[in-house]
Amino acid sequence: MTETITSASNPKIRRLLLLQAKASERKESGLFVVEGRREIEHCLNSGYKADTVFLCPEIAGTESFPGCRNVIVGKDLYGKIAYRGGTEGIIAEVRSSGHSLEDLQLGCNPLIAVLESVEKPGNLGAVLRTCDAAGADALIVCDPRTDLYNPNLIRASLGAVFTVQTAVCAGSEAISFLRQRGIRILTAQLQDSTPYYDCPMTGPTAIVMGTEDKGLSTPWREASDAKIRIPMLGRLDSLNVSVSASILLYEAVRQRQNNH
Repeated sequence: MTETITSASNPKIRRLLLLQAKASERKESGLFVVEGRREIEHCLNSGYKADTVFLCPEIAGTESFPGCRNVIVGKDLYGKIAYRGGTEGIIAEVRSSGHSLEDLQLGCNPLIAVLESVEKPGNLGAVLRTCDAAGADALIVCDPRTDLYNPNLIRASLGAVFTVQTAVCAGSEAISFLRQRGIRILTAQLQDSTPYYDCPMTGPTAIVMGTEDKGLSTPWREASDAKIRIPMLGRLDSLNVSVSASILLYEAVRQRQNNH
């Protein structure tokens, strides 16, 4: 089905803008917005289903997407609905997916990243990119303060939000999940910890990171099998969580490769 829309006051355009702006609208409708050819390809190749695709032929050419509603818009209207520049004239409304712990498919020796109470979409997106690059089996997001389908998160992840298995849950649920499966819990913290490179990560491992200002909550500290830290040699006492995730996940990758 294809239609042409010319007015910014059209109900479909208004819904698109609401989905971009409001997490409550995304949750209630079960839809979210993806912009850009690369991100949409990652999304659809990962099993998500597009509901509506908005296309600007002056930018995207005569492309169409079968199996969903195609809406043609002019360049001026596209400029009003595009959340960011350089998105190749394609915006998709996509059906959201469940993100439960039980949906995770883990191998016999999983490497999992865990984030507690992450607030900034850009940080979460960057961690997802690292998880994809390091080949992590999954990311568990505990008690988040942003939703996975925030446009800024999708943009920062470059589509990794679709390529990395991700579960969203309470911290207590994640702790039980990891313990039941014999996955070692390593908590990143400054107190009572050892340098990360002295901690074995070759077996089933979950690397748990908290917020930069408050760190990890007490339940995670108590559940920890080992406490690790990244040496801070300057005057500051913390790194951006996405940088910490990169250092720790790639240390696990290094140890696992050397263990073969």
